[in-house]
Amino acid sequence: MLYRGFLSLVDRLPLPSLTVQRVIAFAVILTQGGIAVTGAVVRVTASGLGCPTWPQCFPGSFVPVGHGEVAVVHQAVEFGNRLLTFVVVVAAALIVLAVTRARRRKEVLVYAWMMPLGTVVQAVIGGVTVLTGLLWWTVAVHLLASMAMVWLATVMYAKICEPDDAPAIDVIPAPLRWLTALSGVALAGVLAAGTLVTGAGPHAGDKSLDRVVPRLEVEIVTLVHLHAQLLVGYLALLVGLCFGLYAVGATRAVKVRVQVLLALVVAQALIGLVQFFTDVPAVLVAFHVAGAGLCTAATAAVWAAGRTREFVTQPDTASV
Repeated sequence: MLYRGFLSLVDRLPLPSLTVQRVIAFAVILTQGGIAVTGAVVRVTASGLGCPTWPQCFPGSFVPVGHGEVAVVHQAVEFGNRLLTFVVVVAAALIVLAVTRARRRKEVLVYAWMMPLGTVVQAVIGGVTVLTGLLWWTVAVHLLASMAMVWLATVMYAKICEPDDAPAIDVIPAPLRWLTALSGVALAGVLAAGTLVTGAGPHAGDKSLDRVVPRLEVEIVTLVHLHAQLLVGYLALLVGLCFGLYAVGATRAVKVRVQVLLALVVAQALIGLVQFFTDVPAVLVAFHVAGAGLCTAATAAVWAAGRTREFVTQPDTASV
């Protein structure tokens, strides 16, 4: 009954074209990844407690107020990041309205509804992060959740681009499809190890003298080596996948996606190397988080390309 009422309201909206749906879906990817980058900016500028409470910024106020113990710049950076959450919510809401109005297939609707639901979960994780004083593992969970949202948003974009009434086709053979999935698992390991490096690294998110941010008490060089070794494994899987796709004569679209992914992973690795040998400058942290989002989206795009919906023209076997 409630959903029928929702449908009746949505049906009053203009019917969105496929182009409009794709633009909104792409905006969802950008906002989900972008909020992770701005979160990194909050951390490297030590503005993590610029708003020391949640959901309010200060007790009794949802906006920054004059406070002798919290610098104005830290308040502005943290509050600005919180404001961007509304942009993420708007994009997530728009994609739900667009695909619902267009009466897309159930699969598309499920992915679309994941966007606002996941954003709410992300907001709660962010609140827990603030309320626990930037405890390192809450920061790690916050970033990993963002990357998961980027993955889902990218797959959603691919599903939206497919015709609803076309049959599903395996574009990539099953063994290579499994290899693609394994590369996704390897990426998750790389990201998790990266958050451990962050948890033991120099950018805790706050530098107030009257409070100490809890950090991961593990030698950072050990964690860096773990992160690097997992990255090598991830890259090796991608190289193997690339050779496999060329061997089976994969479509040009799939090959291009893998090529882009390899280029992004190599660039990300180079940024990580420069970070390590230059004592982790703040600006490179933001670039590294952006690179993580790009690598996640690119890996998801390769996965989504393995099984798609398209019309296949049957060859004319009639005798001449």
